[in-house]
Amino acid sequence: MKKIVVTFAIWLLFPLSAFAEEKPLTLMLDWFVNPNHGPIVIAQQKGYFQKAGLKVTIQEPADPSTPPKLVAANKVDLAISYQPNLTIDVAAGLPLIRAATLVATPLNTLMVLDNKKLTDLSDLKGKKIGIAIAGNEEATIGTMLGSQGIEYNDVEIIHVGWALSSSLASGKVDAIWGGFRNFETNQLAIEGYKSKAFFPEEHGVPAYDELVFVANAKSYDKSAIQKFNRAIEQATTYIVNHPDQAWNEFVAYSPDTLNNELNKRAWQDTLTRFALRPSAVDLKRYDDYARFMFQHNIISSVPVAADYVPDLN
Repeated sequence: MKKIVVTFAIWLLFPLSAFAEEKPLTLMLDWFVNPNHGPIVIAQQKGYFQKAGLKVTIQEPADPSTPPKLVAANKVDLAISYQPNLTIDVAAGLPLIRAATLVATPLNTLMVLDNKKLTDLSDLKGKKIGIAIAGNEEATIGTMLGSQGIEYNDVEIIHVGWALSSSLASGKVDAIWGGFRNFETNQLAIEGYKSKAFFPEEHGVPAYDELVFVANAKSYDKSAIQKFNRAIEQATTYIVNHPDQAWNEFVAYSPDTLNNELNKRAWQDTLTRFALRPSAVDLKRYDDYARFMFQHNIISSVPVAADYVPDLN
């Protein structure tokens, strides 16, 4: 009888969470794993998801354009998207909500080689600008050029696919749009090219959240998202407090693909971009960008932020 009592007493010492079933969540990234996904990988590596009662399965997309569509179709629970893309998708009728923020500042830039030939946006008149995929470049590039008195029609847009850096380095184009300030800048530097970036938020384009988590508006699990967000916040805090140690734990997730010079440089440049409070949101920021997109005919109606950015705190 004493053994039974002692055993029962020891069992009571264990937290109930140790016996609770973990809630499964599928998360599809926007691209292959890279430093932009630092908090996700660290939350997985350090067991923050598990401690929150979640079993998160991280997936990489075969096609970067599909993750939000898969969420809308209830094929995955969460996906990484971009605030501008989320606004476009919601305006088009996709049942999506913003669940959290991953990278809280724009990363996109209009980039040129720093060779003293193009020192100002006005120098791009008559030049070629390479883009990866067609989207909202007429609004964004047009606004940036317009801030210096240049018309969008004064430049030639060239589709270069994902070969942004090589197209700029080779001289195929004079500038690139879509290069991330934490990646393409470093990639060019590694290859021996110094670049200069013009930031959209400094040239008339409203600031926005580069990377956000999206969920299905009709079927999202608020409790699970809250747990997910707490784990991401915990991981972000750890990264900020211990950047070097966090880097080592990050590359341990997939050493063969992550442990390289480009990712190491990008890691340092991304640290200040992560959302310290992933669940926090500025509705006006979303409304301002939606109105910007509407004014430039990217969307035909203006979705109200309060309708697709719920309070998940």
